[in-house]
Amino acid sequence: MKNIFKILLISGLVGTSISSCVPKRKLDDVTANYDAEKAKSQELHFQNVKLEGEKNELDAQALDMSKRMSYLKKDTAIQGVSLRQLTRNYDQLNSTYRELLSLKDQNKKKAEELVTRYMREIEETRSTLQTKEDKLNATERSLAEKKENLRLKIEELSAATAAIEERARRIAELKSEINRRDSLAKALEEKIRKALFGLEEEGITMEMRNGKVYISLDNELLFKPGSYTADEKGKQALKKLAKALKGNDEINITVEGHTDSDKYRGGAQLKDNWDLSVMRATEIVKVLESFKIDAKRLTASGKGDSNPLDPTDTKEAKKKNRRTDIIVTPRLDIIEDILGN
Repeated sequence: MKNIFKILLISGLVGTSISSCVPKRKLDDVTANYDAEKAKSQELHFQNVKLEGEKNELDAQALDMSKRMSYLKKDTAIQGVSLRQLTRNYDQLNSTYRELLSLKDQNKKKAEELVTRYMREIEETRSTLQTKEDKLNATERSLAEKKENLRLKIEELSAATAAIEERARRIAELKSEINRRDSLAKALEEKIRKALFGLEEEGITMEMRNGKVYISLDNELLFKPGSYTADEKGKQALKKLAKALKGNDEINITVEGHTDSDKYRGGAQLKDNWDLSVMRATEIVKVLESFKIDAKRLTASGKGDSNPLDPTDTKEAKKKNRRTDIIVTPRLDIIEDILGN
């Protein structure tokens, strides 16, 4: 009796454990098997209780018959038949009881095997679920990393796009300023041409290169041989030029002095053609300043004989190389600021 109750209790606990761990389909199977085994066990229990009751009753009857036998010796034949019948009944009950015990052991073994098999299946299922969960977690981490990388790339792309847009704006601004400077240079060239109109035969030429206006004056117009003091005739030409340049704050003026390759023999104050070219450029700067050209926009530069227009050693070439170049350049402050940014 106690063993049957233990089996029922263990089966109930196992059933409860199984119902909390396995998937629903397997849980339903386990529950059905458990209910069937439980019903069998209860039926066997009821039969066992009934047989035990019958056995106890027969034992009581056998005892009673034994007592009566001492008093009923006369009716030996009847008592013998009754005793043999009781003995057969008793043997039959014992046999049935042993069969019930055997069935109980078999059911217990089957229940244990069933529990073992389901526990193994549950463990395999749990292992499979754990593996899938690990893969899912790894996938989620990978997706999170890719999402973060995508966010960073989007931020980088946004920053790059903003930088490109800013650069495009700067380029457009630079182009606009360059176009404006080119327009200014062309207008300035036209203005200077009008101011120096008619002086070409006196040794003044002008051209525009790379957005700059180059005005070249023969030194015969400006200086006596070996001198670095401007002649009056040259000053008048410079006065016309200054009139065209005066008041224009968006230009810079560079005066370059050039000599031929002949050795300078003018005096002890100057050593060579370098000194002569610098002094002549400085003289022209002073003359332009006297005609109200802002000194901040003036620069004097001596080139000596290092930058000839004609490198041959002829009289005509040397005459061409003795010159003073006045280079008018639109100020590049705004363009430099744009490029700097």
